[in-house]
Amino acid sequence: MRVVSLVPSLTEAVARTVPGALAGATDWCTHPTGLDVARVGGTKNPRTDRVLSLAPDLVVANEEENRAPDLDALRAAGVEVLVTEVRTVPQAFTELDRVLTACGAPSRPRWLDEAEDAWSDLPETGPRVTAVVPIWRRPWMVLGRDTFAGDVLSRLGVDHLHARHAERYPRVPVEELRAARPGLVVLPDEPYRFTADDGPEAFPGLPCALVDGRCLTWYGPSLAEAPRVLGAALRAALR
Repeated sequence: MRVVSLVPSLTEAVARTVPGALAGATDWCTHPTGLDVARVGGTKNPRTDRVLSLAPDLVVANEEENRAPDLDALRAAGVEVLVTEVRTVPQAFTELDRVLTACGAPSRPRWLDEAEDAWSDLPETGPRVTAVVPIWRRPWMVLGRDTFAGDVLSRLGVDHLHARHAERYPRVPVEELRAARPGLVVLPDEPYRFTADDGPEAFPGLPCALVDGRCLTWYGPSLAEAPRVLGAALRAALR
């Protein structure tokens, strides 16, 4: 089985579960560390010619992270493309099972069981808090409706302010974000790399949680540690 992954989360999952199956991955596939496979460009602009040159049996993709025209071009060239949809934590487990089985995993990996256990036995979170969750600046963009990261936060006691917005990733002026006076501002380090010096200064007087974007937005082996890592960052910001 030769697999090309166009999704960083799935790349990590396949690499850990089916060693040797990956023939290629995107430039953004940073885990596991030291992954030595051919690189095929970005998630939004993969080099389809490079993918085809690797002669994959399967390409794994995601309906949000990858563009339909690129996936259509691969299918037209005769390549099987498996497209995932992940908007909730339970859906992540279902889709990971499907991907790993398609990639030749002989059995369900232990890390996936551990991840599911971690999310099924969450500690009490205390009073719920309302947050804004920027994912970009210049322009400012936030989590909106129907997102995996939003579901992750909800299960950890955080209700994000734009969960019912008409758009999934709306642009909202920072003045409007500040004026809402949320109980918390959640600043991940991806896709925009918010840091202690780049992000919190835009929200004076509001508690800001700098969080690991991989734990917030990736659906793969990081799911096992995400409740602990994110929970600790959220609690620290609210002290």
